[in-house]
Amino acid sequence: MYLADRRAAAPPGDGRDGADRPPGRRGVTALPPTVLVLGTVSLITDISSEMVTAVLPLYLVAELGLSPLGFGVLDGVYNGVGALVRLVGGRLSDRGGGAGHKAVAAVGYGLSALCKPLLLLVHSLPLIGAVLAVDRTGKGLRTAPRDAMISLAAEPAVRGRAFGVHRAMDTAGALCGPLVAFVLLRAAAEGYDAVFLVSFCVAVLGVVVLLLFVPRTIAAVRGTTERAVAERAVAAEQPPAGPRTPVRALLGRPEVRRLTGCAVLLGLTTLSDSFLYLTLQRGLDLPTGWFPLLPLGTAAAFLLLAVPLGAVADRIGRRRLFLAGHLALLCAYGLLLVPPGGGVALVGAVLVLHGTFYAATDGVLAAATADAVPEDARGSGLAVVQTGQTAARFVCSLAFGAAWTAWGTRTAVLTAALGLALAAAVSAFLLRRAVPAQPPNSPSEPA
Repeated sequence: MYLADRRAAAPPGDGRDGADRPPGRRGVTALPPTVLVLGTVSLITDISSEMVTAVLPLYLVAELGLSPLGFGVLDGVYNGVGALVRLVGGRLSDRGGGAGHKAVAAVGYGLSALCKPLLLLVHSLPLIGAVLAVDRTGKGLRTAPRDAMISLAAEPAVRGRAFGVHRAMDTAGALCGPLVAFVLLRAAAEGYDAVFLVSFCVAVLGVVVLLLFVPRTIAAVRGTTERAVAERAVAAEQPPAGPRTPVRALLGRPEVRRLTGCAVLLGLTTLSDSFLYLTLQRGLDLPTGWFPLLPLGTAAAFLLLAVPLGAVADRIGRRRLFLAGHLALLCAYGLLLVPPGGGVALVGAVLVLHGTFYAATDGVLAAATADAVPEDARGSGLAVVQTGQTAARFVCSLAFGAAWTAWGTRTAVLTAALGLALAAAVSAFLLRRAVPAQPPNSPSEPA
């Protein structure tokens, strides 16, 4: 706590957060230290969470004999509970003033860490579902304030790259987590228990790094380029958020409303990672022992592409790249419909497209949302869009699980692909007029 307090006390413009660095400086070193520290926290935390996520589908379906519909319900709860509390986390972090973002994020990270050892104690499906719901509550609480801290620390002109760097570091943890789970499952007699215990220890380390090294308060960095000024002007012209009805007021802003609508439409046809990996595993009849390695392909592609695609988003427009990422996902769905026989090449292509989808959408949507909301409502604005997207994916998990059970895998994937194509077309129409006029990058503006 002492280290974090000293950093928070540093006066603005002392160079520690990169606010007064030359705007033309390129590369990761031009980003503020806060982004890199938050990336480190996410890296450590993702090692912990992905250890569990990598083995959970196989544990529930193969060990407990859960049906695809039952898994769809549990997977929907796992991904959907966070949506119910993201608005709470965003709103609480905004009300807490400058220190609120870190405080709420710390509670969220700590809550998720405490759930890991509980998986050692519960063995029935309802209790496992309850523990996972609490874990996702922690994730829901921390996501919006964490992204708000990133958006406030980074200059608007490089906001896409800042989120790209954070997501790349986060994904490095996602790359390591399944590897650790794979090793533990093969080395330990009680493999699942070992995974859960090690996951808890790693999660605690992430909380410690957050408390010690993330500043208590983060002052917003205001860009001086033509583009940054134009973005602030667009946000200022929108209706005020209002302190008493934040969600309704934020949705009254056309930019936020369009982004939320598109996130919901596309989320309704975005299969969860677990379902995509199960579809691959069953379609190719992969040995169950190799299942935890499937997320590595997605994570590797995400890791390699998050930073460059974040920079591309800063240049061509964040909404455009967000839509392009969903086209990559549509191509992955198409490959899932290919008859069995593709082997390793098919698996690799699907996972690379899946990772490309995340690299072009995850941090990019957060950066686009940050452009559209005022600084004093940044956490709430990010939570509104993220909640809509996560709730839609919850519905998609339920629907896909039911479709898989009733019609089979191939028909369920085909339905999702057709829905995604339609949602992408509608979203392109909605966002076409939503992109504010932005001048070309000036020579001094970072790419």
